[in-house]
Amino acid sequence: MILINGESKEYIEISDRGFQYGDGLFETIEVRGGHVVCLQRHLERLNSGCLRLHIPFPGAELISLEAEKLCRSMPSNRAVLKIIVTRGSGGRGYRPPDVIQATRVLSLHPYPDYPTNYSEQGIVARFCATRLGLNPALAGIKHLNRLEQVMARAEWTDSAIQEGLMLDINDHVIEGTMTNLFYIKNNNLYTAALKQSGVAGIMRSIIMMLSVEQGLPVVEHMFTSDQLLSADEVFVCNSVIGIWPIKQIATTHFSVGPVTQSIQIQLSEFTSRGINNEQ
Repeated sequence: MILINGESKEYIEISDRGFQYGDGLFETIEVRGGHVVCLQRHLERLNSGCLRLHIPFPGAELISLEAEKLCRSMPSNRAVLKIIVTRGSGGRGYRPPDVIQATRVLSLHPYPDYPTNYSEQGIVARFCATRLGLNPALAGIKHLNRLEQVMARAEWTDSAIQEGLMLDINDHVIEGTMTNLFYIKNNNLYTAALKQSGVAGIMRSIIMMLSVEQGLPVVEHMFTSDQLLSADEVFVCNSVIGIWPIKQIATTHFSVGPVTQSIQIQLSEFTSRGINNEQ
């Protein structure tokens, strides 16, 4: 089922700037038992992105009501909710219209059938050749311009590889094609600083918060592939998969270590609480 500006239909105007220019933002969220996991955190990020791009935010209450309406139609216990907000229609040319009427699209999708051993035993990852460009004005937000990720994901078809890791043009490791990336070294948790590229994911922020609460030092910095390959543990995360440990990158092998496992437990407990008592 799809809701476009609150109406059940499947088509938007061809003049919509989301289609014309990727002029908009999106959120991809797990739905569990009819409840949208950490919805308020996603809406806060969506609002923040709208402010950055000067797109009128449709409002958390309105989107929440429409999400609830969609989730009532769920045929299974788990699904994925996608929320898109664009600048709406505005004629030909880059200049935004003087009066902006944002388009909002909410759609419900089947939950991906990932094997449970991805979470328990880890995945295999590779480094991608496609590089992320640097743009501080857009860094961190989940905008609709994702050609770098599309090109990176097209680099492999081997089903034995579950994720590709992306570097920026200065050869710093930033994230996965669909995930944020963490590594553990000497009982410190490291992740990329997202000041010039990358997406600041909701699970990323929650993992950092939980780790600090548990006394695990968290460091955001710029690091190379060699530094990553010397890590004790490595994992990726997003709002649909939770955490996937990485057991192999190229020819380097890693163990699914105790720090990663502890964070998995903390994250699972946090999101489960959030279903009944939204953070």
